[in-house]
Amino acid sequence: MAKATRTEVFDAPIENVYQVIVDYASYPDFMVGVDSVEVEDFSDKGAKVTYNINMIKKLTYTLDLKHDKPKKVSWSFDHGDLFKVNEGSWELNDLGDGTTEVTYNIELDIKGFFPGAGTVTKKLTETQLPSMMKSVCERAKNL
Repeated sequence: MAKATRTEVFDAPIENVYQVIVDYASYPDFMVGVDSVEVEDFSDKGAKVTYNINMIKKLTYTLDLKHDKPKKVSWSFDHGDLFKVNEGSWELNDLGDGTTEVTYNIELDIKGFFPGAGTVTKKLTETQLPSMMKSVCERAKNL
């Protein structure tokens, strides 16, 4: 099981950050490794989203997401071809000066064993996390 948490302050209002996070269909436009996204269901309360990503290995998985506008988006694993567990959240705190404290939490576990499994989880939790945070921040600043 791999876990990671990262907290950063984004130079963007909380509403912009939240909007970028829940605009799942646009992820391929600005997130490295996201080939395509299918939003199967979306409401103010949550969404069901299937992601096709390409990081060392091509993966497809579906997450059930819960929305608590504008403070939190959390998810749990529904189904997919690699994970047993994929849970996490984006937690947003309005700092009152046009900036937002953003905390990203993730917990992953992979089905079975295959060569490179540790590399995939490490890349998803450690290597991609700073890049993803930067991408979300940049997009939120430009809204």
